[in-house]
Amino acid sequence: MASRKASRKLFAEKSVLEELDKDIKNESSNDDEPVSVEADEDKEGDPDFEPLSSSDDELSSNEPSPKKSCIFPSPIIKPHTPRTPASSARSLGPRSTPSGRSRSPRGRKRSAGRMSVDSDLAIWNDISMEDEAPDIPSFVPKRNPGAQIVMDRMYSPLQLFQLFFSTSVVKTIVKNTNSYAKMRTEAGKKFSWVPLTAKELYSYFAIVIYMGLLSTKTISDYWSGKKIYSIPFPKSLMSRSRFQAISWNLHLCNLEEDRANAQKKGTPDHDRLFKIKPLYTDIITACKTYFHPNRELAIDERMVASKARISFKQYMKDKPTKWGYKLFVLADSVCGYTWNFFVYEGKSSLTTGKGLSYDSVMRLLDLSLLGKGYHVYMDNFYTSPGLLLDLLDKKTLACGTIRSHVQGFPRTRGNELSERAQRGTMRWLREGKLLFVRWMDIRAVSMCSTIHKAYDGTTVSRRIRNPKSGWETREIPIPLAAKDYNKYMGGVDLSDALIGYYNVLHKTRKWYKTFFFHFIDIAVVNSFILHQHLLKSQNKTPLNQKQFREELVGELAGIDIQEDEEPSAQETSKSAVEEQQCWPEYFGSDATCGRRVCIMCKISGHKVKTPVYCSKCNVALCFVSSRNCFKKWHTEKPPEDD
Repeated sequence: MASRKASRKLFAEKSVLEELDKDIKNESSNDDEPVSVEADEDKEGDPDFEPLSSSDDELSSNEPSPKKSCIFPSPIIKPHTPRTPASSARSLGPRSTPSGRSRSPRGRKRSAGRMSVDSDLAIWNDISMEDEAPDIPSFVPKRNPGAQIVMDRMYSPLQLFQLFFSTSVVKTIVKNTNSYAKMRTEAGKKFSWVPLTAKELYSYFAIVIYMGLLSTKTISDYWSGKKIYSIPFPKSLMSRSRFQAISWNLHLCNLEEDRANAQKKGTPDHDRLFKIKPLYTDIITACKTYFHPNRELAIDERMVASKARISFKQYMKDKPTKWGYKLFVLADSVCGYTWNFFVYEGKSSLTTGKGLSYDSVMRLLDLSLLGKGYHVYMDNFYTSPGLLLDLLDKKTLACGTIRSHVQGFPRTRGNELSERAQRGTMRWLREGKLLFVRWMDIRAVSMCSTIHKAYDGTTVSRRIRNPKSGWETREIPIPLAAKDYNKYMGGVDLSDALIGYYNVLHKTRKWYKTFFFHFIDIAVVNSFILHQHLLKSQNKTPLNQKQFREELVGELAGIDIQEDEEPSAQETSKSAVEEQQCWPEYFGSDATCGRRVCIMCKISGHKVKTPVYCSKCNVALCFVSSRNCFKKWHTEKPPEDD
């Protein structure tokens, strides 16, 4: 049965093919000459050749069509339309054919829209072509660039740090931490808790910053009794159990408001960053208040390391810190001051529809506070012709590397930069106020700018292999855009480096605590930058960052929280005298919190622990009725060297 169906199918195909051959022969016999491309090209060169009239077209269109088959549908044979002579055809270039059709070199087809034929800017210019410098708007900042503090006054590291962690911020953290600890104890959590005070929180800050200066493998090593560690500073401030209790119960937001926000989860009103909002908003406000950036700004991402399981954790393979929370940062290109930032929460409904990169730049550039005439540098994640033109409308100029497939990038391939071009080769093209530059360094670099002209004769030193397979240093041309980009783009990287030297970040399961430690880093680094500006304006030598942190830790450890009222001169002189004297103090809030080995008993060969220490000498000493090591230490200890 199957063989019969196959034979019928072959017979039907054979009959259809025979009918097609007959129809094609009949059509060719009706024409004077057979239809072929070669014959058309010959006739186009003949001056006596005349094209077919419209009546001939109508006759040819009325020819009977071949029969259709469900197996092999017959092709539609279009009537022959002769081409126009070459003299009347439009020429598209020097490599046009007699028929008027331009051909791509080496037989390659050009994709649609890749070349603008009628435009004068369709060809990339080389270094020999002169470019006009763009009109640069005047730099009109809202405030004088630099530190926004009293420049003829001396600020201690602690006073600068308190600009970012103000007294109100500390009180809010203390209040919310105590509320959170109380809730946990009522829920049955077993840990000892004494209400946290502002002074104790400053001591906690001191230990956290100190841990960035002196790192150990684990936090418990700072309180270890082993001789190889012997780190007395954290022990002198608080016990290990107290430090861990504060870390466990650290809370930044109001509990009732946090519960109300948690009930909105899954709705547009839910705030995913509510747990850090009080400190988050205060830090950003302080960053903008106490410093005004210079003309050059840099925008980039920053990763805060974390592997916590949370939805807005990101992975960036090109960053040194690959897993963590992403922050978009605007920093001063000269000193690395973090002026503005925000945490990336993922896809947001409050977008302009122009992409994350566009929205990020517009959100960071608070032009109402910055002013006009700023120069913004960014990498290829942000740069697009549309963004640069919109910024230019706001009197803000921009420059950055750009991806060649971005919408608005020139598609012309005329005189484009070859992938095998020599180092220093440059091509540029200007479209209105936008300058596009392609430059060959180690690899080809594409840039877009509204600030620069293409080239002004600037060179840069590079090591280049010579024909003898050796290396030599040469001066090669460099576009102004690439030169300034290398100079000013590192503002965020400089800020990251200053933070990374003495990072205070601790491993934690709570995502909001990770941001708390990072905010401390931002506050310390920005305080250090303000310190540098202040001392340089007074023609004094500023501290380096290590020295600045050491002094800050010392002030935080011995801080005395003053009341709202200023102390009188008599009280001030009295406290100054008291600070110079040795007084017995408890390590904790009472005799039950924290005990250390008495130094005098240890010298005698006995390890007796005591809760008392000398506030000036900072050593543990017994102070009981049967044994007064406190008095013995101050009367029998050897004199200190001057």
